[in-house]
Amino acid sequence: MEATSGTEELVSGELVSVAHALSLPAESYSNDPDIEMAWAMRAMQHAEVYYKLISSVDPQFLKLTRVDDQIYSEFRENFEKLRIDVLDPEELKSESAKEKWRPFCLKFDGIVEDFNYGTLLRLDCSQGYTEENTIFAPRIQFFAIEIARNREGYNKAVYTSVQDKEEEKGADNGGEKGSDSVGEKEKEANKEISESGETAM
Repeated sequence: MEATSGTEELVSGELVSVAHALSLPAESYSNDPDIEMAWAMRAMQHAEVYYKLISSVDPQFLKLTRVDDQIYSEFRENFEKLRIDVLDPEELKSESAKEKWRPFCLKFDGIVEDFNYGTLLRLDCSQGYTEENTIFAPRIQFFAIEIARNREGYNKAVYTSVQDKEEEKGADNGGEKGSDSVGEKEKEANKEISESGETAM
């Protein structure tokens, strides 16, 4: 038992060190591979939670932040014609795009926690998180695009695809639906949102 306790203390200590390192300003680091790995792991965890949410609950009803309405209205006011179903990386990463995105993002400094935190964003919203379909984006950019995708019905393709697969699986099991009902999935998704809070999203 003492060996387990020592291991738990070591892991706990490592987690505290990683958490502390991640809270320091980016200027404090050169390209430290351990820090980059910690950031990548956190971004991937966020992506997995989000994809699970939009697969389990009709995305049209998801609320990602306390200020979804403000984010959405500002986004569509500033990026009225931006195609969000399949993103063009140039519309997010080119110098001219960055000039347009910067003032939008800065509006949410102090409003959205960790508004400029690095997050993974899917290029084609009908697909999952793969190396070819993912880019790195500031958190507020992720929120703006994903809130719009949810409200405008683009993310419904993921939800529908997963639901269809589960119905097929249920039919293969003699007409029984999978062990999770839709109500149970919604409860689970809401629990994940409340446990992860805005920090995970």
